Amino acid sequence: MNKLVYPAFALLGLIWGSNFIFMKWAAEVISPLQIVLLRVLLGFVPVLVLALSCRALRWAHLRYIHHFLVMSLLATTLYYLAFAKGAALLPSGIAGMLSGAIPLFAFLTAFAFLRQEPINRLTVMGLMLGFAGVLLIARPWSSTGDGIEINGVLYMVGGSLSLGCSFVYARRFLVNKDLSPLALSTYQLGLALLVLLLTTDLDGIERIANEPVALSGLVFGLGILGTGVAYVLYYFLVQHLGALKAAGVTYIPPVVALGIGALLIHEPLHAQDLLALMCIIVGVYVLQLGKAAPRPVSTASS
Repeated sequence: MNKLVYPAFALLGLIWGSNFIFMKWAAEVISPLQIVLLRVLLGFVPVLVLALSCRALRWAHLRYIHHFLVMSLLATTLYYLAFAKGAALLPSGIAGMLSGAIPLFAFLTAFAFLRQEPINRLTVMGLMLGFAGVLLIARPWSSTGDGIEINGVLYMVGGSLSLGCSFVYARRFLVNKDLSPLALSTYQLGLALLVLLLTTDLDGIERIANEPVALSGLVFGLGILGTGVAYVLYYFLVQHLGALKAAGVTYIPPVVALGIGALLIHEPLHAQDLLALMCIIVGVYVLQLGKAAPRPVSTASS
């Protein structure tokens, strides 16, 4: 095994986990849509350079451009926008914790639209635990919400659903098209950038230049590292570990986001938040165990 695998694993988890504080800082200066535009622009450049250097792009790929457009909406534009809106309304640690539920929504959308995911005791238990964690964060039974903005939770859930649907769409329409992950991510980011350039109101976007902390977080944290380098690291992990083991990196960001929020910027941390985080992480782990469990083999009688 490549000796860089585990450092890359840890680095990717740290990068993804820190995204939420950078989004929150930027949201105090510019709009969520402007955040997404700049993030995609700064992330697209290193991915494009890598794709060109690896000669991963082909003119023949353009016949799938309609699929790339759908992926750019589901897995980039809508997903990033919903998370940016959620991070603007929630403490960064809470937003990061909710991102840990992405595998739950990916499983549900795959089951609903593809009917390929197994339903057994483990997967049901994992889903129940994971969504119990989401409910503990949202606390819809509380009249005050304990400072948790329910609209922020809904944005995070919407972003997770959008990303989950992108997995289903890719599996249904792109998995057999002989496209490298690097090529797909380049087309996905490029088309997302085009859509964002056509739809984003740029009024006031220059204000970010007057806020050095927010600007550096957006440029380096969200753009270059959180989008560009993160794509490269993830595909490196998929290549050396396989998709299932590489997906284990999703356990790290919620813990990192919660730690950054509590230790560095002193966001309030409650016991029920820790319980919610544990429910989500254990739920995703149990769900993965259920997906990996062998299915019963039926025998036909003669």
